[in-house]
Amino acid sequence: MTTSAQANGAASSGTMARALKEGLFAGVLSLGLFILYIGIKTDQNMANELVWYTRPGLLAVFVGIAAVGRFALVAFVYPWLSERKEKKSAAMPVHDIDAKPSFFKTHFLKIALVALILYPPVIVALSGTQGALKYVDNFGIQILIYVMLAWGLNIVVGLAGLLDLGYVAFYAVGAYSYALLAQNFGLSFWILLPLAGILAAFWGIILGFPVLRLKGDYLAIVTLAFGEIIRLVLINWQDVTKGTFGISSIPKATLFGIPFDASAGGFAKTFGLPMSSAYYKIYLFYVILALCCLTAYVTIRLRRMPIGRAWEALREDEIACRSLGINTVTTKLTAFAIGAMFGGFAGSFFAARQGFVSPESFVFLESAVILAIVVLGGMGSLTGIAVAAIVMIGGTEALREMEFLKHIFGEDFTPELYRMLLFGLAMVVVMLFKPRGFVGSREPTAFLKERKAVSGSFTKEGHG
Repeated sequence: MTTSAQANGAASSGTMARALKEGLFAGVLSLGLFILYIGIKTDQNMANELVWYTRPGLLAVFVGIAAVGRFALVAFVYPWLSERKEKKSAAMPVHDIDAKPSFFKTHFLKIALVALILYPPVIVALSGTQGALKYVDNFGIQILIYVMLAWGLNIVVGLAGLLDLGYVAFYAVGAYSYALLAQNFGLSFWILLPLAGILAAFWGIILGFPVLRLKGDYLAIVTLAFGEIIRLVLINWQDVTKGTFGISSIPKATLFGIPFDASAGGFAKTFGLPMSSAYYKIYLFYVILALCCLTAYVTIRLRRMPIGRAWEALREDEIACRSLGINTVTTKLTAFAIGAMFGGFAGSFFAARQGFVSPESFVFLESAVILAIVVLGGMGSLTGIAVAAIVMIGGTEALREMEFLKHIFGEDFTPELYRMLLFGLAMVVVMLFKPRGFVGSREPTAFLKERKAVSGSFTKEGHG
């Protein structure tokens, strides 16, 4: 008994010493990282001269958070997680999955869909018609656009296993197709929506042919180059795309021919409602929600079809896929085409929502964010990707509303400038604790007698 207590005390003291050491190291490391980005701020005076001044208080806060956070992780969080894991492994097998999920887990998709349908009227009831504009647009439409983009990329990356770093190119093709055709030919949103998807799918096939023999890092480089080529074409083909000035005054979507404007035949006058731009945003919310549901339905149906199983076979092992007689050429092309089609749908919707498109909206960072959402959510998991989009995009949008942070870090602190920094930190944290994404298990498309969820522990790292 005494020997055991002494051993526990020695282990505890050793853990605390290690925690102190790592906390100090984290503080010194963060000081070196943040001293130029946070400790020093540059500005411009009235004489157009560059001036700079230090922010020691804000720098001390960031260094303190890093040091104390690392100390707490090593001293308390990691030992607690280790103990919890040991107790759980002693109580049940490592790879066992609960055969009787809870009611919420069983009906999660239905509950989420009902919540999304009720979201706009609830927001309008709480904050008024005009007050709901911000919440429906920034925390509704914006998130759903990224959900649809991530689900489209999930077909290429998550199901077929083809690393695509230029997915934003199809997003741009859809947006510019809608903008140019709507302005020059006067076609409606509902005609241009499928047409933009078809044009984006065509460009997906064009991308697919040169990369049929590539995989891994080489495929990523080529797709990245394709995305940059599309962006540079949009910048330099000024006669058509108007270059960096972009295309403005893009026609809006209508509801069965009823425009959302102040005319006598507009939506508000037709239904006897007070004028507000919130009606158009609420309408767009339901449009993008319907497009997301269509994307999810098509993805689920395709996974159960032979083409979906061919995608998954290609993802796991291309050589074995060929040995089974699967045509890898058509398999890759269909993955690129269908994924690009949904990107084109999202792009045309983006153009109708914004009323303005420019090459600045389709930079490489957008592709990186969409790919990060797919990986963080769990490749192949629609639910996990949706949750990742809500957390990442909704979290970064929420920073715009956190004015109280200025009372903590000072009046000079601008929360939205640190969105990508916090986005990266969130990615690191999620990958440390959930390396296979938010949802690390998925149901197989082929099964014997009973469908059972497959744990991510059974699959290779990064494919769970």
